Amino acid sequence: MREANMASKLNLARIRALHTDARDNIDSYSDPENPKALEQFTSKMKAVLLSDPEMLESVPEYLPMALFGRVKFPPGTGAKWNQWLSSGQQPSWDEFKVAVAFNTADLPLVKAVRDYSENTLIEACAALYLLTQDKAIPAKKAADDLDDENDEADYDAEAYQGDDYDDEQDEDEEGYDDQYDEIRFNREN
Repeated sequence: MREANMASKLNLARIRALHTDARDNIDSYSDPENPKALEQFTSKMKAVLLSDPEMLESVPEYLPMALFGRVKFPPGTGAKWNQWLSSGQQPSWDEFKVAVAFNTADLPLVKAVRDYSENTLIEACAALYLLTQDKAIPAKKAADDLDDENDEADYDAEAYQGDDYDDEQDEDEEGYDDQYDEIRFNREN
């Protein structure tokens, strides 16, 4: 039941609410003690929404959550997004589809949501754009973390060859306790 993109105005109040709700949920799932919590939650949301996109009627903030960190805005599209959001003008489908890049693994969800409601998909992506502009949430870091996970096999295969020497030096130090070797800080991979 795809909605025709007849509405020429963006629902800015709804987009702001989606942005705020998604940011609050992202903050609540960003737990240093459980760094996979957000990823696990968004994975579940994707599965639920794929099987029943009509859920977005009651929980529209789940779509920006499900796509958080997985949508990119190609270079040069920021001006278009800023214009659409400042004027409240809704982009046509043809304008929208070149102003956003979806992860290939998310295309089934994107297509299901578009079939349900093109406007809902555009509004969710507008909220995601606002999240990327939000300094409180490291959206780029979330996207980088996902890229890092995809590259993890390559990363492990190329392990730090130079660090072996440092590890041996630490083990030889008096009072050295290797239990602290696995401690990682927020921005450390």
